[in-house]
Amino acid sequence: MNTEQQPSVGLALSGGGFRATLFGLGSLWRLNEGGLLRRLTRITSVSGGSILAGVLAHRWRQLNFVDGQASNFEEVVAQPVREFCNQTIDVRTALLGHLTPFVTSGDFLARRYASDLFGETLLRQIATPADDHAPRFIFYATNMQTGRSFRFRQDYIADYVLGISYTSDVPLAEAVAASSAFPPIFSPLVLKTEPDAWERPQRELANLYSLRRRIVLADGGIYDNMGLEALLDNVDIVLVSDAGAPFAIDESPFEDDLLQLGRVRDILIDQTRALRKRALIGDFESGRRQGAYWGIGTAIDDYEDDDPLTSDNAVSAALQDIPTRLKAFTAQEQGQLINWGYALADSALRTRTDLPLGAPQGWPVGAWPLC
Repeated sequence: MNTEQQPSVGLALSGGGFRATLFGLGSLWRLNEGGLLRRLTRITSVSGGSILAGVLAHRWRQLNFVDGQASNFEEVVAQPVREFCNQTIDVRTALLGHLTPFVTSGDFLARRYASDLFGETLLRQIATPADDHAPRFIFYATNMQTGRSFRFRQDYIADYVLGISYTSDVPLAEAVAASSAFPPIFSPLVLKTEPDAWERPQRELANLYSLRRRIVLADGGIYDNMGLEALLDNVDIVLVSDAGAPFAIDESPFEDDLLQLGRVRDILIDQTRALRKRALIGDFESGRRQGAYWGIGTAIDDYEDDDPLTSDNAVSAALQDIPTRLKAFTAQEQGQLINWGYALADSALRTRTDLPLGAPQGWPVGAWPLC
């Protein structure tokens, strides 16, 4: 356990396209109103969750914290996220990548993030724990060469096989793009680094120099859609906001030799995700770990909360079926996803943790209550 007076708290923001970005925004909104946003010591993120984490990291220094709560959270974080999720970027980005020689869809995705959200900001330039009382931000991608998770942090990039590099100047837009480069639409994103800048490899390989020089990355959710690894042994309290859609039953799957491979991929990814989720919740229930999990398909009634913001209903149930895309979401979809993340975070935090939580201040998006 952490030896400081207050336990350390980490938050994982899952993948799931703009659906995850908006659901996670509702979670952050509740954490901020409850006075817990500034208590976070680590935020890990994958795919759509990394878009949200990137905006928070990029704008952290603009937040005006008063008594633990950022009074301008909606203006500084929520509004830019909602504006970005009000446009479709996946179709054009994918087409450009497939039609332009020597430039991948992942490269075009990074350019879009740079132009709309992050500019030329480098990872090492975003807020840090030492100087800005900010969380340690960890953006997860998957290294398609080593088969391991690839971490982007303010102070380093790392891979279990390749080692760690403290000197690479990686743009924030590239880190977020690598984290959300889901195959086959957006992947890969190729990251070029100086091989001699790396140290502490897991083992010496004959081709280690080449593997470090040109790194082929794809969506972090391929390896771990919740981005848990950097939290489990590094914080006292683990919080998970998961907007990954529950696995869908397919009555008539493709039976063609090639077309069935997409279904096989989905089953393999879901199996890994389900194992991680069951292990985490099992640890919570047994007391081996402290924390809370809430997912877009979670039944809020299962928390047995005496004062929930809403009950399970047809509207909340339908939100998990929103497609995993980077497409324009309507005002209604945005409002309901944000409010659902907010409501679930509220019940989960109050019933599953001992963290002090200020009272909710009403639905974040009042036009679309879930009552």
